[in-house]
Amino acid sequence: MRPIVIGAGRGSRLGPETDDIPKTLVPVMGRPMLEWILEALGAAGFARKDVVFICGYRAEVVQARYPELTFVHNRDWERNNILASLMCAREHLAGGFVSTYADIVYRGSAVKKAVASPHAKVLVNDTDWRRRYVSRSQHPETDAEKLRAEGERVVELSRTIASEAASGEFIGVTRFTAEGARELVEGFDAARSKWAGQTWREGRTFERAYLIDLFQEMLEEGSAFHRVDTHGGYMEIDTREDLATAEKWWRESAPE
Repeated sequence: MRPIVIGAGRGSRLGPETDDIPKTLVPVMGRPMLEWILEALGAAGFARKDVVFICGYRAEVVQARYPELTFVHNRDWERNNILASLMCAREHLAGGFVSTYADIVYRGSAVKKAVASPHAKVLVNDTDWRRRYVSRSQHPETDAEKLRAEGERVVELSRTIASEAASGEFIGVTRFTAEGARELVEGFDAARSKWAGQTWREGRTFERAYLIDLFQEMLEEGSAFHRVDTHGGYMEIDTREDLATAEKWWRESAPE
């Protein structure tokens, strides 16, 4: 099972912070977000030498700082999105994988729970997500990748879910067994054959799709996804406002 960091994008909403480095290398609480991610993966038993990093913008900077990682290039990163980015690493998916967004900070306990789950397709869910949106003026709750669940079983994934109806926010960390990975790749190929070059979900073209777009398509076709929960031990860094608030968010989250 390989850990995969999806880090091809620039992070333009961070302004000059990403003029010379990709978003994942922007410091949060004194060190790059990627360091927090590698530490969380390490807590679940993943060595740095096993990490696959999907790069794009300023790829050479990440490669120079982290030569121990395996790199996969998303050469079309300016025109696609995170789903297409993950599929750039499809040769590394077959044995099962943990994937993670590159612009987040979270605790290793979240990865441990995902790896320990008996289910084939697992999403990490933050149940205490709304507290971070109270003073978040540039990234409202309507942008959150919300999910609804019945017990551990995920029943819906969408930004359009009403906050009051959501079971939490998908944090961007997944765990797929080999069988789950096979289903995911087959689901992607089937969706691409129908929707390539067309508007697909929530006004986005297939090429600009998010992970949750494919997950929701698979849910509607009867595929089972399950959740494991973190209770506030997560934050996304999307804007300079988020950078300024990160330490407060982290300090106020409950340790697990």
